[in-house]
Amino acid sequence: MASTAVRLEAQALWRLAWPILVGQLATVGLSVADLVMAGHVSAQDLAGVSLGVSIWSIFIVTLMGTLMAVNPIVAQQFGAGEWTRVPGVVRQALWTALGVGVLAALAAHAAALVFARLDVEPAVQALASGFMRVIGFSLPAFCCFRVLYGYSASVNQTTPMMVIALAALALKLVLGWALVFGHFGIEAMGGIGCAWSTLLCIWFNLGAMTWWICRDQAYRSTQPFARFDWPRWPEMQTLLRIGLPIGVTFFAESSAFSLIALLVAGFGTTQVAAHQIALNFASLAFMLPMSLGVALLTRVGQAIGAGDPTAARFRAGVGVGMALLVAGASGSLIALLNRHIASAYTSDAGVCALASTLLLFAALFQLSDAAQVAASCAIRAYKVTRAPMLIHLGAFWGLSLPLGCVLGLAPAWLPWRPAQPMAAQGFWIALSVGLAVAALALTWLLNRLSAQRQAPLSA
Repeated sequence: MASTAVRLEAQALWRLAWPILVGQLATVGLSVADLVMAGHVSAQDLAGVSLGVSIWSIFIVTLMGTLMAVNPIVAQQFGAGEWTRVPGVVRQALWTALGVGVLAALAAHAAALVFARLDVEPAVQALASGFMRVIGFSLPAFCCFRVLYGYSASVNQTTPMMVIALAALALKLVLGWALVFGHFGIEAMGGIGCAWSTLLCIWFNLGAMTWWICRDQAYRSTQPFARFDWPRWPEMQTLLRIGLPIGVTFFAESSAFSLIALLVAGFGTTQVAAHQIALNFASLAFMLPMSLGVALLTRVGQAIGAGDPTAARFRAGVGVGMALLVAGASGSLIALLNRHIASAYTSDAGVCALASTLLLFAALFQLSDAAQVAASCAIRAYKVTRAPMLIHLGAFWGLSLPLGCVLGLAPAWLPWRPAQPMAAQGFWIALSVGLAVAALALTWLLNRLSAQRQAPLSA
């Protein structure tokens, strides 16, 4: 009986998750295409795009978390059958996204100045700065798209994200090929062409998602575009109160990974490029547990909205277990195919060799990464966001980055340090440790929280 319940829940979770997974893989494919195209132009183009992507990734992941408040709110309302309340929440979330996106675009242009302070080649500096200035104009569209994405997933409509993401990836390949290498009468732009093609694809995502929601009858009972609302600060404040801690949580993890490119820049373009290749493919593998996590947030949130904490706890357990199973498989594949993966990104032998080594660390932390993302998504379904934020800050900024600096940079003033700086490898060792700590703490918190919420109805 118990095995049947687990199987049925796993099937329900997978029905929600697999379109999200395909969509997420296609979305990450945008940055994969950037790195592959830049890597086949020159090592300098790859390093410049890698630095730009490292900062860009921090922006989009932080914004994605900040705007994720719409997911648990809509999921709980949908689970409770309060469909008439959903459209107003989405409209206020879109106003919030627009404001946040404009501020983020301004911050992205300011962040381009960071590259001038780095000890890297001038050509690499110029390309990275140009990349950020161009792609910053996509952030308002990205923010609004993520609100519609969260709304759609929370009302069990995940197919649109898959179809739109695949279309955007196809568009990216054509635009990138034309802009980076020079085709269709367009002058070759090199690495900066990656930024322009991604910018156009993100605006395409927003337009396509808006069109789909307006036309599909599946959204009729919760249609957010049926009327117009002006911004209402109290409701926007509620969204930010839930979303900002999630944004900080995402920032803590993504920045710990992405800042490595800046910290190892002084060791040369090989270290930067190899790190970005390993990080990019690790992000690709991460999409499977992340997709399960988004689906899990929906399933748990709807159970909470329906007033069934026992079902919420059960769904959370099944979701974390599924994430661990798929992570074990992906980790094994990365370890077996690490050299083939690295060579697909670049023809530079030095970059390929180092990236192969870093991919072994990526294989090692697949289990802990899957556990922490599944557990944190389930926790957010309860609208609990501050405790996961503190756990992530402690694991990544309190542990991983300091330990990474010790191992990777080996500063002379430390009484204990490696004989030689381990550069990117030292940082990846530290990240493995931080992820393990985060996974243990978050799974403990999820178990405690779900048991507490179940207790009053079980007594």
